[in-house]
Amino acid sequence: MDKILLAHGSGGIQMRDLIEQVFYDTYGSDLLKRGDDAAVLPLPPHAANLAFTTDTFVVTPHFFPGGDIGRLAVCGTVNDIATSGAKPLWLSVAFTLEEGFALDDLRRICTSMAEAAREADVLIVTGDTKVVNRGQGDGIYITTSGVGVLTPNVQLSGENCQPGDAILLSGTLGDHGIAIVSCREGLSFTTTLESDAAPLNHLVAAVLEAAPNARCFRDPTRGGLASTLNEFARQSNTILEVDEEAVPLKDQVRGACDMLGYDVFQVANEGKMVCVVPAKEAQAALAAMRQSPYGQDAALIGEVCALDAASGDTNPRVYLRTAFGSKRILDMLVGEQLPRIC
Repeated sequence: MDKILLAHGSGGIQMRDLIEQVFYDTYGSDLLKRGDDAAVLPLPPHAANLAFTTDTFVVTPHFFPGGDIGRLAVCGTVNDIATSGAKPLWLSVAFTLEEGFALDDLRRICTSMAEAAREADVLIVTGDTKVVNRGQGDGIYITTSGVGVLTPNVQLSGENCQPGDAILLSGTLGDHGIAIVSCREGLSFTTTLESDAAPLNHLVAAVLEAAPNARCFRDPTRGGLASTLNEFARQSNTILEVDEEAVPLKDQVRGACDMLGYDVFQVANEGKMVCVVPAKEAQAALAAMRQSPYGQDAALIGEVCALDAASGDTNPRVYLRTAFGSKRILDMLVGEQLPRIC
């Protein structure tokens, strides 16, 4: 058979063959290959706490320049764990497959997941498979959960931001969102624009080593940089100011946003990290980012400021300092800019 059948979700022979011939063959860890209903995970020594996250991926199209839904699922979950300062170790993967989905496409997606997991140094240790009737599932949905371990005294949170802190961004904005919309709308560019989907746990670990007093990390996915910074401002009851000219941006992304009417600061990213650190550690953190293959375009883009009753700024918010010397409020995304982005 070259297509997914309802029997592949039945719990019988066809499901066993799918698990062994696709999942085990592409990303099967020793723990996964045991075939148990739950993976028993060996907790590393000196682990203080566990970090846990879960996410569901419904992106369309399933394959796009720079990646596919499988790479996106692994990278997105790894990055969510990494933002807590934890070392990601284990993933679970659950598939909802539509009857008729091509087995070759499933193998390709699972191979991408295996490659991303190896790059991030994580293991896929458990999972699940369900099959829905033809026409009821759009091919494939993936739900991933991740577990990581924290060492003592690591407590990262947006509420830690303090006036005077520096805001860093690991690279160019909007690559993933515009790569996806270009596939859907048939847009073409003089050079290939690819999704930025990437595991950033090693980058985060390097920044924490260089800047041990880092306040927080966040990957600016849905809602983009604007939503992430507004979340920080509200958590810490501060004002964040960003220099528009300091934010790295590819010309193709800028042009596409102008054409489509998007605010690039609200476009989704899947391989970028925002970091807030004390000002005295900013240059060390920036240098650590730039040492990573995924941080070569990293930049210091702004600072955290205190609320100012004298000027009327008594509510947490984000300002964008424009190239014209003015400031505008950079608000969170309202509504749905681009559905099925991740």
